[in-house]
Amino acid sequence: MMRWLALLLLLAAAGSLIFPTGGLPELARNDPALLRAILIELRLPRTLLALLYGAMLGGSGAAIQALFANPLASPDVTGATGGAALGAVVTAYLFGLGGPLWIAAGGVAGAGSALLLLLALAGRHGDSATLLLAGVAISALTGAATALALALAPSPFAFYEAYDWLMGSLVDRSLVQAGLVALPVLGTLAMLMRQSPALDALALGETTAAAMGHDVTTLRRKVIVATAIGVGCAVAVCGAVGFIGLVAPILARRLTAAHPGRAILPAALMGAALLAVADLLVRLAPAGRLLPVGVITALIGAPFFLALVVRMRMEWRG
Repeated sequence: MMRWLALLLLLAAAGSLIFPTGGLPELARNDPALLRAILIELRLPRTLLALLYGAMLGGSGAAIQALFANPLASPDVTGATGGAALGAVVTAYLFGLGGPLWIAAGGVAGAGSALLLLLALAGRHGDSATLLLAGVAISALTGAATALALALAPSPFAFYEAYDWLMGSLVDRSLVQAGLVALPVLGTLAMLMRQSPALDALALGETTAAAMGHDVTTLRRKVIVATAIGVGCAVAVCGAVGFIGLVAPILARRLTAAHPGRAILPAALMGAALLAVADLLVRLAPAGRLLPVGVITALIGAPFFLALVVRMRMEWRG
């Protein structure tokens, strides 16, 4: 099945890079230099960021779901995405530190703070309802705080400047920004995949995991820190994109049976493909209609999330 996932990823990446074709055939015949500039300077960074961000959301979502033993957990549902957005906005618009490294640092701090707050509110063994309520509360809090930070920003146009970014956007990004995201995302995914055996053991219970030689406290710290770094850096560059971190791990777990830790790599591949396809749908919109990619992922992911909640509710009653 991993081969099929890899094939899906390649097709999504190729589609994101090539389609829609528009006037590309004419440019190829009449102005190859302009065609090369469009593909390399405009579409390639956008495609790379979609793949990197989607992989980060999918992989971190799988790790968080395994850590909390809860299919409702994901970077956006737990408030990590909103926390990263808040940290980036405060850094850029209130503190005036507009450099990419400062904004990324703010995103990391915000995501980490949100995850630590969730852990404090929901507890180590929080049930689905507690986790969901705590995550909703944190997301609402970070959203309100972000709006307040923009309202207090020195520039009266801060909100309008930040709107597309807050909703998730891959437009007008550069290869430099893609490179800025690549290192922390790939490093985070590698770190999370190294925790796969411990996360598999944790599925059997903390006592069993400890008996097998895994330090659960250290595991929890590593997953939270890695997720905060990866999600924080990605959100700082591309804004908040929801539901990929929820949907991709659930689809990927069908390939790994009862091994939640082993779902990290399949979920990363699935997340990369899903976000690339979502961004392609954005570009297929009618001319002049610029939709943030976060809108597309929300339209697809929200019904999926509601269906999951209904199914879990029926299982609890049954």
